Amino acid sequence: METLIATLCDSAADYHGKLSLLGAFDTIIAPAIPAVHPQCSIALRILFRKEEEGVHKLGVNFVDEDGKSIIPPWEGGLNVAIPGDFYFSTHNFVLNMQQLRFENAGQYSVDISIDGNEIASIPLQIMVQKQRES
Repeated sequence: METLIATLCDSAADYHGKLSLLGAFDTIIAPAIPAVHPQCSIALRILFRKEEEGVHKLGVNFVDEDGKSIIPPWEGGLNVAIPGDFYFSTHNFVLNMQQLRFENAGQYSVDISIDGNEIASIPLQIMVQKQRES
């Protein structure tokens, strides 16, 4: 399997196998901490080959720099089936999140796994907006 896209973005959608992304980002500059980000999406596009057909478990864990989950980890099953005359198949996944709360500034990551093996880690940094001096 191959991770083709793994990103945080403002929004994402799967339209009949086409993954549409809007506003990919890796930094949030917050006016204060704790910070709440109103809406974002995790967008994934994963390629599977013929020998990888079958049932797999996809895991998503959003963690702080100490490795603690900031939201409950998500796990879902997927059944990969590749039509007879195809060489590979791609699968899109979109997870929408609202009111995501960050208790501290620092480094975070969205760790993606399939069958317990990490296939991607999406970095995110939370920064506090510096006050202008008068």
